[in-house]
Amino acid sequence: MDLQLSQQGTDSSAPPRVVSASLDVHGLTHPGKVRPNNEDHFLVCALSRKIEVYHTSLPNPSILGRSEGLAFLALVADGVGGARAGEEASRIALEHVTRYVSQSLNCYYTSDPGDDETFVQELEQAAMKVHAEIVEESHHDAEHRGMATTLTLWLGVGSSAYLLQVGDSRCYILQGDELTQISRDQTMAEEFVDAGVITRGDPAFNRWTNVLSSAIGGPQAAPMVTRVTQSLGSIGLMCSDGLTRHVSDEQIRHRLMTMTSARECCELLLQDALDAGGEDNITIIAGRPSPD
Repeated sequence: MDLQLSQQGTDSSAPPRVVSASLDVHGLTHPGKVRPNNEDHFLVCALSRKIEVYHTSLPNPSILGRSEGLAFLALVADGVGGARAGEEASRIALEHVTRYVSQSLNCYYTSDPGDDETFVQELEQAAMKVHAEIVEESHHDAEHRGMATTLTLWLGVGSSAYLLQVGDSRCYILQGDELTQISRDQTMAEEFVDAGVITRGDPAFNRWTNVLSSAIGGPQAAPMVTRVTQSLGSIGLMCSDGLTRHVSDEQIRHRLMTMTSARECCELLLQDALDAGGEDNITIIAGRPSPD
C-alpha cells in the first residue's frame, strides 16, 4: 500500500504538523494452527478530507476533488471472550474508535501546535467511549457476555505520532539496528513486577503474562497515550500476542532489518509464528516511511 499524507500547520511560525511522505505498509491476520476462529482485527488507513463535487459549471472540477491528507492510522485489536464475543469486541473497538479519532483530529488541527494535551485527552476519551459501549453491549446480549479486547492504535501525523494502548498488543520501532518496544504490556505479570511482588525471572511471571490488567470491555480499562517522534529512517511494527508468544524480539529485529517490503516482512514473521506452534491468532502490521 502506498499512501500520500500532506498537511501544513495553520501557524506559519510553527513547524508543519504533517510532512508529505509515502508509506510502505502492510497488515495481515491469521487464525493460527490451533484456534478454530480468529478474534483479531486490524485496520490500516489514511484519514483525509475530500471535496466531492456533485454539480458545477467549472470546466475541470476534478481539481477540487483531491483529498487532503490528515493522518495515518493503524490499529490492532485482539478480542477475548471466546468465539463470536471476542471477534465482536475487536470489531466494535476498531470501527468505533476510528470514528472517534477522526472526529478528534479537528481538535488537533485547530489547537496550539505546541500544546497537544487536549488532543491526548481526546484519544483517551475515545478509548473510554468504546469501552463503555462494549460493556453495555455485553450486559444486554448473553452471547457477547464477557467480551473484551486489546486495542493498540498508532496515529501518525508527520514528524509526530501518538500511540494509544489498552491491553498487551505491542508496538515496536526499529531505529538503525536498535529495536524498542514502545508499548507497555498491560498484564498482571507487569503489574506484579512494578509492585515489587515478583521479578521477570520468577516462575510466577509466566503464569500471569496472559492475564490482562486492562482491556476494552474488561473489568478495568486504563488507556495509555505515548507521544513519539517519527523519523524517515524508522520501521514500525504492531502485533497481537499471537506473534510475540512464539517469536522473540531478536527475530523480529532481524526481520525488520532485512525487510525488502512490508508485505514480505509480515508474511515471514507470520510463518515464523506458525512454525513455532501458532497457538493463537496472529496479527501483524509493518510499515516504514520514505521521502516522496
